[in-house]
Amino acid sequence: MSAGGDRLAHGTLAKLKSSPESPVAYAMPVGDTTVALNALLGERLTLRFEGAIYCVACRRKTNKSFNQGYCYPCFRSLAACDTCIMSPERCHFREGTCREPEWGLAHCMTDHVVYLANGTGLKVGITRAGQVPTRWIDQGAVQALPFARTSTRQQAGLLEVALKAHVSDRTHWQQLLKGNPEPIDLLAARAQLLERCAPEIERLRERFGIQAVVPATDADVWQFDYPVRAFPAKVRSLALEKLGVVEGELVGIKGQYLILSSGVINVRKYTGHEVELLAAG
Repeated sequence: MSAGGDRLAHGTLAKLKSSPESPVAYAMPVGDTTVALNALLGERLTLRFEGAIYCVACRRKTNKSFNQGYCYPCFRSLAACDTCIMSPERCHFREGTCREPEWGLAHCMTDHVVYLANGTGLKVGITRAGQVPTRWIDQGAVQALPFARTSTRQQAGLLEVALKAHVSDRTHWQQLLKGNPEPIDLLAARAQLLERCAPEIERLRERFGIQAVVPATDADVWQFDYPVRAFPAKVRSLALEKLGVVEGELVGIKGQYLILSSGVINVRKYTGHEVELLAAG
């Protein structure tokens, strides 16, 4: 046993894995080990930063992490870090200027879902079709509903821009961790927004083809329940690099956050950081 408890894992940290069970089942990948987290609720966890950061793309050691796990050269050169990832309507693949055309074909020129979700109120977002429902769980949504299916990421981004005139595209992370929001009638919201945005949808179909944007009127609402024993009255963010050690009783998991008795930590933010994970009952 090490100081702080039994060592569960050691290595580079990756974003939490999840499975849409009730409640959501979480696991933390650390090096070659994947630690099931739900069973650790109520136990005291220690996450110790070992001082090293490795790029998630090239695996080189780096002094600083960019965009949740990349070294600076990869951040500047990879398509996954281009500005069009955050603003997909600005996709420049068809102009022949994509940083990595093969990556773009696999990740952007493929089916996407424009969705409505409720994490801290009604919001709109987009994700690759293959990331349903993982994307919603990563955001801590308690409800989610497909709004439309598109043939490319750019088309999804353009539709999202039209929807943002009526609906927020933000999740307020501190509010997310203070409790669950009031339920929303997402089916009614989808029907209203389909009517409001009908002209924009028609223009996109005229531009890209009738099958480019297909309203998901056959899709049902997803519901998510998170393994949280108690929400904090005041949210305190724990900075792993600054503190060196983050520890406390695990009282909940929501989105990519561990809720500890001492505060909360966004696990995804520290992707590529070398850590030691310990537990003491």
